[in-house]
Amino acid sequence: MSAFVFAFMDMEFGGLDPELHDITEIAVILTDYRLAEFASREWKVRARPERITPQAAEMSGYSDEAWKDAIPVRQALTEVAEMLPAGKVSVPAGQNVRMDVMFLERAYKSCGIPYPFDYHVIDLATLFYSWSLVCGETVPALSLRQAATHAGLIEGVVEHRAMADARLTLEAFRHYVGRLAPRPLPDAPAAARA
Repeated sequence: MSAFVFAFMDMEFGGLDPELHDITEIAVILTDYRLAEFASREWKVRARPERITPQAAEMSGYSDEAWKDAIPVRQALTEVAEMLPAGKVSVPAGQNVRMDVMFLERAYKSCGIPYPFDYHVIDLATLFYSWSLVCGETVPALSLRQAATHAGLIEGVVEHRAMADARLTLEAFRHYVGRLAPRPLPDAPAAARA
């Protein structure tokens, strides 16, 4: 496992369709395989106005003024790739990280830059669900807010921004990994308990 680094990421988009909407914000926190952080960075990304819905702009706080110093997507993607350590397998990690990966893969391909991440992903929703099974608790949703609230990491409304969500995801990972115990499920077949 020491050959792996985990790129806890969160991104904001102009909408939910990578074919119709642009990336507006990227945050990456790098950890080793034990979830110890060693680097982090965030980027505001210049997006095309017609590729940002009013709902997405409101949710993420996107505005011309707030994004006046945003950089082109090619520059952001290059800097993301440059921050990944050489000789390590960089695995995307996050909440519903497949969505981030879809946007990243499309953006790297459109820019003609090699995609720098592994094809595996580590997702908080799966970990949260696994924890609920092990503990015998039902959860009403698999969202970041639900996982973080259930862990006691947040209360009430939290700003929806890339770095804040990436950091909250990492803290939720640490919380649930630390509470998983190697024991059989209550209704597992007898052979599985041996």
